[in-house]
Amino acid sequence: MQIAVLLYDRFTALDAVGPYEILSRIPGAEVVFTAAQPGPVRTEMTSLALSADAALQEVTAPDVLLVPGGPGTADLLADEPTLDWIRRVDETSTWTASVCSGSLLLGAAGLLTGRRATSHWVCLDHLWAFGASPARERVVVDGKYATAAGVSAGIDLALSLTGRMAGDEIARAVQLVVEYDPQPPYNAGSVATAPAALVAALRASDLAVGAV
Repeated sequence: MQIAVLLYDRFTALDAVGPYEILSRIPGAEVVFTAAQPGPVRTEMTSLALSADAALQEVTAPDVLLVPGGPGTADLLADEPTLDWIRRVDETSTWTASVCSGSLLLGAAGLLTGRRATSHWVCLDHLWAFGASPARERVVVDGKYATAAGVSAGIDLALSLTGRMAGDEIARAVQLVVEYDPQPPYNAGSVATAPAALVAALRASDLAVGAV
């Protein structure tokens, strides 16, 4: 089983690394980080880079495609080489997935038309422009398309896919190995629970925009 993770300039680190920590532990799975060119690709914070071991043209038929989000998605929404690659590998993939604003790239590639999907809360409504039905849920599965909300939701998505591909017992074992048992000290991880003033302030600031 080959799992391809798309990298591009200014992606969000946890969007890629969170699912990697889960999916790479599936027995028999091979995770390949791929980008337009092999080599280091900088995250949005610039202080961290992940290495793309393969160019897009070298990854032709992954079983799973994972597209992370980040500020760099804006530069790719009209980038036909990247969108064409997404369309091509989607033709034969078992699962096509995204985290955060990565769903906008799936939408721009024409893959979410008529489907339910989710994204980071800042850009969720942008899915309408691609013919998708935005859902304010942490993970949305519609056919073979699995989309996750912002950043940390990618871990939930990866566990869900692990269960569907390898079975519930494997998924539970992976969850325990990585000790994924979130108990945050604050109840502000969702627009549904965060103080309204905080949500409004973030919408007006560069902090939330920089996250996607």
